[in-house]
Amino acid sequence: MNLSFSFPRHAMAPLLAALVLAGCATAPAKLPVQPEPPASFKETRERWTIAAPAETQDRGAWWKVFADPVLDGLVERAGINNTSIHQAAARLAQARALARDAEADRSPQIGIGAGASRQAGAGSPGGPAPATLTSAGASLSYELDLFGRLARARDAASLDAQSREALLQSTRLLVQAEVAQTYLAVRAMDSERQLVRETVAAYQDTLRLTQRRHQAGDIAELDVVRVESELAATESQALALDRQRAQLEHALAVLIGDAASSFTLGVEEWRTALPQIPAGVPATVLARRPDVSAAQSSILAAQALLGVARAAWFPNVSLTAAGGFASPELGDLFKWSARAWGVGALLSLPLFDGGRREAGVQGAQAQLDEALAGYRGQVLVAFKEVEDQLSSLRLLHEQAQAQARAVTSASRATVLSESRYRHGLDSQLELLDARRSELGNRRQALQVRSGQYQATVALIRALGGGWETPTAARELAAASPTLAH
Repeated sequence: MNLSFSFPRHAMAPLLAALVLAGCATAPAKLPVQPEPPASFKETRERWTIAAPAETQDRGAWWKVFADPVLDGLVERAGINNTSIHQAAARLAQARALARDAEADRSPQIGIGAGASRQAGAGSPGGPAPATLTSAGASLSYELDLFGRLARARDAASLDAQSREALLQSTRLLVQAEVAQTYLAVRAMDSERQLVRETVAAYQDTLRLTQRRHQAGDIAELDVVRVESELAATESQALALDRQRAQLEHALAVLIGDAASSFTLGVEEWRTALPQIPAGVPATVLARRPDVSAAQSSILAAQALLGVARAAWFPNVSLTAAGGFASPELGDLFKWSARAWGVGALLSLPLFDGGRREAGVQGAQAQLDEALAGYRGQVLVAFKEVEDQLSSLRLLHEQAQAQARAVTSASRATVLSESRYRHGLDSQLELLDARRSELGNRRQALQVRSGQYQATVALIRALGGGWETPTAARELAAASPTLAH
């Protein structure tokens, strides 16, 4: 439909003034200056490299570097059934719908309608008789976005959808990491439970031997009571580990979307590989963190909303057109003589609103300031989390070496103490102390090993998930042998 309009010269003045003011509209949204990155990571001395945000990029099946089929299956089930992921996906769908709604505001609005009305003349009884008027037609309206208000509203909605998409990726990554960490904690707990139960069995054998010697009159009752005390205390520790294992299993059930009552994770030997993060990876993928990408999109969306608030100071110009037919006789409704049409233009510019528009601008500016502060804080948290896990891995590696030496010495001490006890050179109390020390050191070694797995998963999460560098992938695969027990 082609429309043409003519305005009186005096009516054009406000429109021309508004067109001049359009040049003062806010500039397109752009990302503010980012926080100054550190020269390098404290732990690795690798320089930090800015990488492009990639909120829609696949984070990769990073959990496969642990070479554990059971873990692979649990993460896949969580990706399908986890309720937190479902909620984040629903919020993304809502944001996308709002973006489509904002885009629709920039398009012409076309509609059709039909109606009938019966009217009676007013005045004396001899006035016009009641008549029925029927009509049918189409209407078109379009708002000229001279000052970018609608475009900025569309951009804000689109950027909000991008932020929601990044948050969906962040939720997926969080759930994957929690599944991996919970599963690895269960496997560590299984190994510790096995160790404690083996110690319980050893104490039971010692108790039987001690009871026979007591019955033979070789030792006093005190020796029997001491072994019974150690056995009961160790059995108590084993039951505490059983309780913790059950709670971890229940938490894992929730993560994968199952009822705790119907989910069971069988006890298996802990053969999960412990990967090493390739050199250079932390410095190149940090900016790919989905939460950082979401914070960037939030800043741009806030800038766009600030532009919408400032555009409220400019006039709105709308074009309307309507055409159709109207007739008092239904049979004559679509005759050419019954045609009716109209076109119009509306220019509106509030002159006094009690400070409403200024308050809108101030609120939008405050929202932008909040988004900027949140972005800077998110970047600082990202650096902190990477540094935390890098330092944890380094110190845990050193602790594992020291703990291995402690286990070796404690095991040797137990062997020597048992031999001396059998030959009457050491008391039973010294033997029990040696066994207690060995058990404590072995449990500590398992906990350090578990900490290495937990820190590795946490570092991968802090880096934003998997990475696409072929060299890094090959190095990571090569550095992931199965650990021997």
